[in-house]
Amino acid sequence: MLRDEWVITGAKGSQIFLREWTSETLETLETKAVVCLVHGMGEHGDRYGHVAAQLTAAGFVLIALDQQGHGRSSGKRGHLHSLGAAVSDAALMIEEAGKRHPGTPVFLYGHSMGGNVALNCALRLQPPIRGLILTSPWLRLAFKPHPAVEWFGRKLAAVVPTMHQSTGLNPADLFRPGYDLAAPIVEDPLCHTKITLQTYMEITAAGEWAIAHASSLQVPLLLMHGTSDRVTSFEASALVAERIGDQCSFRRWDGGYHELHNDVEGKEAVQELIDWLEEQL
Repeated sequence: MLRDEWVITGAKGSQIFLREWTSETLETLETKAVVCLVHGMGEHGDRYGHVAAQLTAAGFVLIALDQQGHGRSSGKRGHLHSLGAAVSDAALMIEEAGKRHPGTPVFLYGHSMGGNVALNCALRLQPPIRGLILTSPWLRLAFKPHPAVEWFGRKLAAVVPTMHQSTGLNPADLFRPGYDLAAPIVEDPLCHTKITLQTYMEITAAGEWAIAHASSLQVPLLLMHGTSDRVTSFEASALVAERIGDQCSFRRWDGGYHELHNDVEGKEAVQELIDWLEEQL
């Protein structure tokens, strides 16, 4: 597998780091499609190297960005300039895919917070993609924060929007041990557990907006979510699937945790994604 990397200028002048994985044996003209990945809160694109290996072996190219405030991209850790900026950066990645692989179908893939960004990108900007993939999207959390805490957070965000708070993420809630290719997070110096007040408020609002407008999605959707996800809401994903109808392939992973691609059935989850891609082509 070959890996290339480069930097583009994103929204608000941010420096956005991208990497691309391709097969060593695959000629450009034989590439089936390009998959553009938007990662989750507190992580970065290189945690998907094992996903890339499976995709490239099947004839696909994977491009992954580091969102603003994440990984090797610029910005305060855990802070997005705005939801609009994050959506714009996702669209720029799709544009990069078109330049590097002209005429090749492009799919957008978002995980967790990246699923929120990807769905909002598809709904608001309608970029030139063949389909959308969402895994465990953060449309709502799996738990309900105390109303008083949310009220205070909204008030404080208006005054100090870039103030950090802890995500409260427990690494044990991400995936069950047992998949030997799973990407660690605790030992990864590019990962963090920070989120700013503004980012939390914007992602929360964008999730509700996306649920309300899901039925206007113009492309096929693969939506995968584990029933035992302790981070993001399985019920919110089920609601989106219901509102979209036949255009959505909803894959319920019984007992699955948040990061299905790292969970005990990680290889099977990625293969499900590959099978769906093949069907769209």
